[in-house]
Amino acid sequence: MATRSKRRPSRPRRGSEDPQGCCPRPVLLLRRFGAGPWRRRIGWFLVVTFVLFVFPGVVGAVASAQYQAAATGSGVSEIDGLSWMHIRDSSGVPLANYAFATEHGGVLNPGATILWAILGFEFIGYIAIVTTAIWLIGNALSFQWLNMFSSALTGVADRLTGQIATPMLLITAATIGAFCVAWFWMRGYHAKAVLQIVTMLGVAILGPVFLAEPLADVLSPDGLLAKGRDLGISVAAGLNGNNNPNPNQLVTTMQRDLADNFARRPVQVWNFGHVVDEQPACRSAWSAGMAAGDDERVRKGMQSCGDSAAYAKAQNPSMGQVGTGLMLLICGGILLVFAVVLGVRVIKAALDTIYHGFMSIFGFAAGGFVYGPTQTFLVRNLVDSIVGAAKMTAYTIFLGVYVLFMGNLFAQAKGETMAVIVIAGTVEIVAVSQLKRLSRSLSRGNDWIANRFALAIQGSGARPGGGGGGGSALGMGDARAGGSVHGGLMSGMGMLNTINASPATAWLLGATVGPLNPLSRRKKRMDLNNIAASPMARQLQEYNHAGRGNWRVKAAGRLNGIDGGIGSALGVQNVLDGLGDSKVPDSMIAPVLLAMGATDEQVIDAQRALAVQKASMKDYNPNGFAPLQKALAAGYAVENHQGVAALPAFAGQAVVAADNFVRHSTAPMNPVDPNHPFVQRVMNSNEHQLRTITPDEWRNAGRDTRQHIGRQLALRHQEAATNYYNNQNDPILLQTLQRSTRRLANFNGFDPNGGPNPWSS
Repeated sequence: MATRSKRRPSRPRRGSEDPQGCCPRPVLLLRRFGAGPWRRRIGWFLVVTFVLFVFPGVVGAVASAQYQAAATGSGVSEIDGLSWMHIRDSSGVPLANYAFATEHGGVLNPGATILWAILGFEFIGYIAIVTTAIWLIGNALSFQWLNMFSSALTGVADRLTGQIATPMLLITAATIGAFCVAWFWMRGYHAKAVLQIVTMLGVAILGPVFLAEPLADVLSPDGLLAKGRDLGISVAAGLNGNNNPNPNQLVTTMQRDLADNFARRPVQVWNFGHVVDEQPACRSAWSAGMAAGDDERVRKGMQSCGDSAAYAKAQNPSMGQVGTGLMLLICGGILLVFAVVLGVRVIKAALDTIYHGFMSIFGFAAGGFVYGPTQTFLVRNLVDSIVGAAKMTAYTIFLGVYVLFMGNLFAQAKGETMAVIVIAGTVEIVAVSQLKRLSRSLSRGNDWIANRFALAIQGSGARPGGGGGGGSALGMGDARAGGSVHGGLMSGMGMLNTINASPATAWLLGATVGPLNPLSRRKKRMDLNNIAASPMARQLQEYNHAGRGNWRVKAAGRLNGIDGGIGSALGVQNVLDGLGDSKVPDSMIAPVLLAMGATDEQVIDAQRALAVQKASMKDYNPNGFAPLQKALAAGYAVENHQGVAALPAFAGQAVVAADNFVRHSTAPMNPVDPNHPFVQRVMNSNEHQLRTITPDEWRNAGRDTRQHIGRQLALRHQEAATNYYNNQNDPILLQTLQRSTRRLANFNGFDPNGGPNPWSS
């Protein structure tokens, strides 16, 4: 039986970009590609190349394929993807039939063939973009898109009215409104009660008229939107010198003007280097050739009309034409953005009006009878419907002024068509910004009008704080009359902040507090680590607290029997010595001393004296007696710091060292006669005489005798240090301490091979 081998999962290599081995290979390739600056530059170059060359080429390839398919199926070549838009120039030539008339090259002229292909792709892409933009503008203003579903919307509105506007609901709403009137009358608000009665009567009279055909004023050919569109077109036509405008014809006229300015003239300059329409014969020849979709006929037409420059340009394509095509593509893209923005604004104005028409059904059916926000809701919907028509008028006038300006600009160009195209792109960018400002201004005006009507209905019941001197009506929300702050943005930011701070959001996103904040995931990991380590940290703090209490107990114990306590230099030095015995950290010594009541100067002087003692033990003898050496260092420090302000601290440290010296000098078990010959010999010997004592003599003297000598030396030094501390101005006491220090120094140089010493066991 064959066994199937188990495949081991591949381990990530050391130093790889995916140490966990969880990222897909394409993600790793993208990370590796964007690692260095040169790679990022290459990436940006490829992106720009795609936008400027590949994308227009793809659009052109699709349109060109349809173009070739149409050419093989009929006598006229056209682009099927654009022909259904029916966009024509002023001569009646469809933009879908446009072609770039140039030499196709061949086997003997491959360079011309390459240029013809590149120019063809650019041309088809440009025509597709421009035609789409012009169609968007015309389609939005002609309301053709609205006719597609007007019947469906009307049916839905009628069904909704039948379900909402019932006698039961009307009686209930009128009863609630009557209760509000009675309440106002009882409270003494007679004017407000009368206003409420008038409002209810108005809703009762206008309601049946509106509910009979809810969307008639919106969707009918004579509705608000259509009238607003017609008024705007009439104003635009008047600006163009037409005193008897026909809205349907003017939309087509606008499209033809845009087609001439952004398709016909630019293509002629791109193709032939100048506008050939300036010569009537060439204009006719070009139009006839384009209408037939035959670029060869266009070139022969240029030759026959006498424009040799245009014919030569068409016969000899160049890279300059490729650059011109790129510039036109950019300008065409800007035109498309402008068309999309304007079309979306117009369509949004129409759809907003339809929406408010639906909402008005609820207001006339019930909400208009009830005082407060429900009446404001009805007022806002009615005002929004009227303002929607005003927006339509404003957008249409805006477009008419823009088309008029561009037409005059091209008329004054006198052959500088490409310069005008670039200027037109700049104007379109500015127009998009101005269109947004116009939309915001109309929206603020809408809120102001609705607020004023609602205030008039509500009488004196408005909430204070609004702009325009009248406050904000009930139900207006964040709208303020005359306000300039974008309430929607601020309320949106507030809502986003509320969602971010909500505990529910934190639980839904894996217990992450403030998930929208930067570094929120890292903060979550840090918080989890802190929570895991908090018991140990708490226990450590408890231990430190207990240790600090113990240190203070130790410090208080070292002050027993000290005159002046912590206020004296000797008391501070004793506490400092005790804290050192307890291995208190250096960073905690000063806080403990200050907590015990010492001053800052005392703490500084005490630490200085102890530091000098430690530094003076640089010739420390490892075979010597450490307490003896500390007493020597402290005694020398007193001598070396005469006349300094910290002298009391040094004197106190000398006493502390002497006390420790006595404490560590063991007393003999058996009493020794002070007049013992060896004792007298040692105690009265100088440094030279002391060195003459042999190891055997020290050994034969006995342990009790040696310990008696060490104890007496320590006691005499303690007495000298204490006497000097108590009277630091007496020079005799200072000399006594100096002699004691030097006597001890004679015993600090014992050789381990020289026999036992007074402090050896």
